[in-house]
Amino acid sequence: MRFDSTEHRGHSLVQHGEANDRVYLMKLAQEDYPAIINQIYELAQKKRYSKIFAKVPAWARTGFEQQGFNLEASIPGFYNGREEGLFLCHYLHSDRLIDHDADRVQEVLSVARARMAKAKKTHLPPGCTSRLLTSADCENMAALYRRIFASYPFPIHDPQYLARTMEENVVYAGILKEGKLLAVASAEIDHQGSNAELTDFATDQQCQGQGLANLLLTQLEELTRARGIRTCYTIARATSFGMNICFAANGYHYGGTLIKNTQIAGNLESMNVWYKAIPTSH
Repeated sequence: MRFDSTEHRGHSLVQHGEANDRVYLMKLAQEDYPAIINQIYELAQKKRYSKIFAKVPAWARTGFEQQGFNLEASIPGFYNGREEGLFLCHYLHSDRLIDHDADRVQEVLSVARARMAKAKKTHLPPGCTSRLLTSADCENMAALYRRIFASYPFPIHDPQYLARTMEENVVYAGILKEGKLLAVASAEIDHQGSNAELTDFATDQQCQGQGLANLLLTQLEELTRARGIRTCYTIARATSFGMNICFAANGYHYGGTLIKNTQIAGNLESMNVWYKAIPTSH
């Protein structure tokens, strides 16, 4: 499978490609604004993508809205606990806006909100250990991801890719039993913005329903708090009861739904944004 490519446009970071059929402005540098708006629009037109997706600070909102972008989600205090982060979208094809799973998305949200901040205390199953994962675990991580996800927006099926992200800004936590990896999740840390995306959750099918994702979420929160991170968030599959309930039950707030935003398992899926302010250690 071909994955979307990530590149710098000026000092900003952009991902684009056919896999997600979109341009994604992942990080906006102030010196590139507002010229970057026309640049990503022209890129989307040239490549005939159907969506442009931009994650930007609140100060950039006006410029994007003047170019036809609309707000789909937001996170208060996203940047250094002070400035709101916005998820702005522009659709170049109207059918990209039609989500045939919209009723299920609303059902998932309703169930998740009913569980808000009601996480049950979970414990490691007998014989299991929880720890941070290293490059020595990458083969096992990739194997687990291959079993759970037929396809994914990033090449997490590739051990070398996982090892490379560990060298950059991603921390992985796992739960193991007798050397076998049962569950994994990651925190992609933005030290400059003091936020972390908690993502890439996968639990072996034989172990689902045991609260392992809840344990990993708690562990990654503690780790990011120790590193001075002010906001944790996730972009979860909007039709997944398990992940949306997991974050809501652990005190995360709903920030909005990104319509048909991400390709997972061969389909473009809507994604829910959940966020939580992390108290400082002092």
